Amino acid sequence: MAERRTGDPEAFCGAGAGGLALLGLVPGAPSCPHGPALLFVKTSRGKEEGRRFYACSACRDRKDCNFFQWEDEKVSETRRAAREEYNRNHQPFFTHRQNVERYKNFVLLPLSKRRFCQECQQLLLPAEWENHSDHQLLCDISTAQLKSPSQLLYPLENKKTNAQYLFTDRSCQFLLDLIIDLGFRRVLSVGTPRLHEIIQSKASQEEDFRVRSLLLDIDFRYSQFYAEDEFCHYNMFNHYFFGGEAAHETCRKFLYQDNGERVIMVTDPPFGGLVEALASSFKKLMAMWKETEEEGHNKQEMPMFWIFPYFFESRILEFFPSFRMMDYQVDYDNHALYKHGKTGRRQSPVRIFTNLTPSMIVLPVEEGYRFCAICQRYVSSGNQHCEICNSCTSKLGFTVTIATAVLFKTTLARRLMLAVLSVARQVTSAVPVPASPAPEQLAKLTKSKGRKL
Repeated sequence: MAERRTGDPEAFCGAGAGGLALLGLVPGAPSCPHGPALLFVKTSRGKEEGRRFYACSACRDRKDCNFFQWEDEKVSETRRAAREEYNRNHQPFFTHRQNVERYKNFVLLPLSKRRFCQECQQLLLPAEWENHSDHQLLCDISTAQLKSPSQLLYPLENKKTNAQYLFTDRSCQFLLDLIIDLGFRRVLSVGTPRLHEIIQSKASQEEDFRVRSLLLDIDFRYSQFYAEDEFCHYNMFNHYFFGGEAAHETCRKFLYQDNGERVIMVTDPPFGGLVEALASSFKKLMAMWKETEEEGHNKQEMPMFWIFPYFFESRILEFFPSFRMMDYQVDYDNHALYKHGKTGRRQSPVRIFTNLTPSMIVLPVEEGYRFCAICQRYVSSGNQHCEICNSCTSKLGFTVTIATAVLFKTTLARRLMLAVLSVARQVTSAVPVPASPAPEQLAKLTKSKGRKL
């Protein structure tokens, strides 16, 4: 999931040695249909910084959004006006408020008249049936289906934009139980539609269920099912609220309830997304929470669960040093590999990163997790404590054997030796090297030495 693909922002500058650096969101940045663009720069080792350019924050594949502009490029008024019109034309046909009204009318229909267009991914009112007569439709949409939109909608599976690998019931229920056990009453669900819908469903069915959720997601289709105080159309790569100040205020009010107490952010971003951009947006959401009237928040971080593959640990800690990775394996319904219970390389690499005290995160013993009294946290049963490291170090949940350690050391030594030889070759490359003797000369030399001996 972390590999480079043809559609990466680096492709905007063409192939070549070097890398791509994200400079972030800058004031006055131009916009595409996904909000303000991010500023990038092409870098090369041993060379000066390359030319800076703007590209879409959410789509790293130009097939999804082909926006591109050099930072120093002069854009004419005609082109700027054309771009603004293009952005307007690529917004959803209905507004969120219109979708809310449509939903109210839809639920009043008898079951036999409730239809959903699978091609357009839209709830249909009777007056719209004729326009979708040649489309594939789902009929008799039940109330249960309306309360579980993630199962009604087709998952979007672009790994780098809005990959909707939806939690299994196991992972979703574990997260909700953990949130409740930790005493949280509000969940800012950033890119976690299935967690949001299970909270919403329970809240509507159980009078004593006190947890509430606000979903922030780039998938506008969810606006068909949730009110304006339950869903905000949001781009987590540039902290952009598509609904403007009204949506921003909805999020702020949600965080401000009870002076910001007992609220947690849970996020499950696309695994191919830019960690720097994600971290920047999450810090801005945390800053919104810090603005609450509660003075004690000034020295605290908003509680958070960031769900991401374990091999991004160093990148996440670079931006959030207080975070720790838990051993719990998060799995997904619509991903062939990210399943719980598999072993070795086939098991899910997705973990929970959090700024909460690790000992507070109780993992299910019945699934093979145990509490390490030395590390003061729950770990996988196969993750044995290392006396040398004084830590349960395994990322995949199995014990690192002596043979594995020896192999690692041997491989490391071999790499160091090759590096030394490479440097030696570079140092001696300018020194003339005598030609090797021919085989006949080598034979004569060997015989002469033999006589002397």
